[in-house]
Amino acid sequence: MNRHAIIVAGGKGLRMGAQIPKQFLELNGMPVLMHTIKSFRFDPNIFVTVVLPSDQFEYWNWLCQKHRFNLPHQLVKGGDTRFQSVRNGLKAIPQNADLVAIHDGVRPILSQQIIENGFEVASQKGNAIAVVRLKDSIRKQELTGNNHSVNRANYFLVQTPQTFEYNVLWEAYQQAEDDNFTDDASVVEAMGKKINLIEGDYKNIKITTPEDLLVAAVFLQ
Repeated sequence: MNRHAIIVAGGKGLRMGAQIPKQFLELNGMPVLMHTIKSFRFDPNIFVTVVLPSDQFEYWNWLCQKHRFNLPHQLVKGGDTRFQSVRNGLKAIPQNADLVAIHDGVRPILSQQIIENGFEVASQKGNAIAVVRLKDSIRKQELTGNNHSVNRANYFLVQTPQTFEYNVLWEAYQQAEDDNFTDDASVVEAMGKKINLIEGDYKNIKITTPEDLLVAAVFLQ
């Protein structure tokens, strides 16, 4: 099938305390975003679109020259929000696309198995969302200030990639943006679609803090 990946990399990385956005920070010899793109290029037939703020295009192109990074991908201008960035990425994909995987640019440790499983389940059921189970006990705090334990077996941590049939995803992103849209699954769910969960990976971490970068380096080694 005609498979695409949209990699969204519009973060400023404020919690990293770094001078450059976190997708450009070096991880084991190359920028985080390059590792992420490489994850999808095990199959040359997966077309990769990278969504970046337009003022970062020049710097990204310079990094690609510096690291001799020549894996094919197209750059698309990001929006003011993640919702707008994904929608811009969708507009850049040919309408004959069958499946689209949306992935965070700062999740550089992504297994081929999760990618393939996402595409396979989405082709059969319409979508596939990578999740992992909670390891720690959790508590819920009510508006009153009281808190109580809840059964962690009923909750999951949501990751990316989140993979969808193109037509469903395109229709979902024609909706008006809503504060309740926390990820792509929530956008599709707002149309009344059932969301299908697949097993993610605890190593598929999102680089958010300096500690995450250290952990990712260990995983890559």
